[in-house]
Amino acid sequence: MSVTRSGVLPDTSAPGGAYDVTVVGAGVVGCAIARELARHSLRVALVEARGDIGEGSSKANTAILHTGFDAVPGSLEGRLVREGGQLLASYAEETGIPVEPVGALLVAWDQDQLASLPRLADKAVRNGHHDTRPLSAAELYAREPHLGPGALGALDVPGESIVCPWSTPLAYVTQAVRSGVDLYLNCPVEKVRPGGPGAPHRLVTRRGVLRTRFLVNACGLYADAFDALLGRTDFTVTPRRGQLIVFDKFARSLVRHILLPVPGPLGKGVLVAPTVYGNVLLGPTAEDLADKTATGSTAEGLAGLRAQGGRIMPELLDEEVTAVYAGLRAATGAEDYRIAAHPDLRYVTVGGIRSTGLTASLALGRHTVGLLADAGLELGPERPLTPVRMPNLGEAFPRPYRDPGLIARDPAYGTIVCHCERVTLGEIRDALGSTVPPASLAGLRRRTRARAGRCQGFSCGATVRALFEEGVR
Repeated sequence: MSVTRSGVLPDTSAPGGAYDVTVVGAGVVGCAIARELARHSLRVALVEARGDIGEGSSKANTAILHTGFDAVPGSLEGRLVREGGQLLASYAEETGIPVEPVGALLVAWDQDQLASLPRLADKAVRNGHHDTRPLSAAELYAREPHLGPGALGALDVPGESIVCPWSTPLAYVTQAVRSGVDLYLNCPVEKVRPGGPGAPHRLVTRRGVLRTRFLVNACGLYADAFDALLGRTDFTVTPRRGQLIVFDKFARSLVRHILLPVPGPLGKGVLVAPTVYGNVLLGPTAEDLADKTATGSTAEGLAGLRAQGGRIMPELLDEEVTAVYAGLRAATGAEDYRIAAHPDLRYVTVGGIRSTGLTASLALGRHTVGLLADAGLELGPERPLTPVRMPNLGEAFPRPYRDPGLIARDPAYGTIVCHCERVTLGEIRDALGSTVPPASLAGLRRRTRARAGRCQGFSCGATVRALFEEGVR
């Protein structure tokens, strides 16, 4: 196993030297696929264009663990979200990824939306969820007393949860690497030269040539572009930008559930939701763009969010804003994932994975490995994965600065570096020395929450940067 960010790739040209499978794209889906492949005695590579895992859509989402109640009945997405939600809930408990089952309320603000709730409840039943129920306006306001005036009712959706979107792919890739997967970062694939019968594919990257017998496209926003390298033009990815506002922790007491709108044609719409870090989210927007790098926030988008937030929960706008961010979702014009196996190419495309990809990730891993087996990959017997335990980033669970026993054993866990988020020297040291360490201050933030608080690093930024650049002993 290895993790590299620079240098020439190892020589895979010798007979038998090719990888059995290479997964291109180390977002939450690619990491989940690599982890599932690591269950078998295969030589597996995970290749990522950027310097860290989870740098694309995976790092900027609403961090909801969905039940799949509103998926298209009978769709592949609906099945994988349902299976994946159960798998991820169990995996999170096993590995320490914070999850809070807060439940969701689908709020109706006009008569048309109210009239659609029975249809959505029936849709939930067809998706295997029998515990949704309608709430009157009185019941809704008893549940959410800070909701804005004018709501007519809601659909109660128990089981919807919030989850840490940063720890999840990191847990997958850590387990994959510890179980034998090679991770190559800063390694964009520029060309693919498909292999003929019995010959491996050749991936031409900026770090050299990598040979592989089977290939998986988990490139997210660039899944269509990677498909084109193998002569496939099955779909086009349109980046759909979602801007979000993050409110300070003082706003957390205003919100008890995930507050969902009635879905529209561009997605699930603008929601208000707590986060496992103790903040409150407002968003996202849904803007179809042409630029797959347009992750900047706009004054127009944020103003629109505040206008909608003022209707959903007026008191929220009185709270301080900690941050704003934007993520891009891979829209393809279809209401389902765009997953396809091409046995003649020994190639699987895992595309069109929208906002439900985090929830469905483990099921997507299983499904993809099954497609590879159907395409001729001999998996062999399963073997146990190396166990992992992730550092807790959630406010509802014990944090190191509050653990006197841990601090007594190692005083670094009692030395707070980032006071806004209560991040300790011990946590930063552990992240820098981890199996897949951060490549940037942003990566360190996703592993520890350092610099993610109300001051956005104004107070601790210099110290955190020095620790990152010099290392912690």
